[in-house]
Amino acid sequence: MRVNLETGSSILQDKQQVYRSVSLFKWLVTVAELAKIKITIFVAFTSALGFILAADSLSTSMILPVSGIFLLACSSAVINQIQEWQYDAVMKRTMNRPIPTNKITLTNAWVIAVSLFVIAVSMLIFASNILTIAVSLLTMVWYNLIYTPLKRKTGVAIIPGSFVGALPPLAGWLAAGGSLFDTQIWILFSLFFLWQIPHFWLLLILFKDDYKAASFPVFTDSVSVSTLEKLIIATTLLTSGIAIFYAFTGAMNYFPSQLVIVAFSVFLAINSFSINGNHGNRKRVVASFLAINFFTLIFITILILDKLLKIIL
Repeated sequence: MRVNLETGSSILQDKQQVYRSVSLFKWLVTVAELAKIKITIFVAFTSALGFILAADSLSTSMILPVSGIFLLACSSAVINQIQEWQYDAVMKRTMNRPIPTNKITLTNAWVIAVSLFVIAVSMLIFASNILTIAVSLLTMVWYNLIYTPLKRKTGVAIIPGSFVGALPPLAGWLAAGGSLFDTQIWILFSLFFLWQIPHFWLLLILFKDDYKAASFPVFTDSVSVSTLEKLIIATTLLTSGIAIFYAFTGAMNYFPSQLVIVAFSVFLAINSFSINGNHGNRKRVVASFLAINFFTLIFITILILDKLLKIIL
């Protein structure tokens, strides 16, 4: 039987192309996991929020600085995984990350981290200003050189660590030319600082045994779960209060926007009491965790829409 060599060669080339495509996709997924894309994408949202709130008009000028802030956060996340890969390997929640599973070597992880850093800083130098660059680099230093080592020393590292999540909106604000001394951005800074504390403590209740397995000091070794639940309620109430306060500082443009912010803030405050006396019931803790994250997403969305409508109309 005669073999059609051209057909056979074409099939082989097609298979090789499919293999290359699959390999590229797997590599991109690995890089995304290494960059903690589910967390760092939030940095993009909050920095975009800061930029939009400070901007007077819609333009493509937001793309490069926000992308730079985002990629710098990705670089920082990769470095964090390099710093903590041995602890990640022990914890059930993190043991499938790229470095512990040998999907990527430490050397290649460093190459990715440095590459992202160079691209990010280049974008910021080209499209932003010295204050934006300073705040963005401060965020990275605070995360990798202060918060990450501090987690090995104290169970309350999340309190200073929360500065990491509060700085990107400030960076975006400054990139759009917003004033460092404007009270509007510092109220937002306070809110994004505060919400991370109950967010993390809810995770701690769910995964405290995992943290202990990796020998991290946990706050529940110092206080009871019942006390921690009360602290979660208190910090959630403060977060809700700041959101309501922000709605009536004159920073928002439309009454319906204010109404939505107040409604969701009240909902969050009331819902926070559902874990009181809960003794770590997993379903209620998960529900509270989802509620505070949903509230933050709604808050960001409403603020962006409120400002965009003002610009457009």
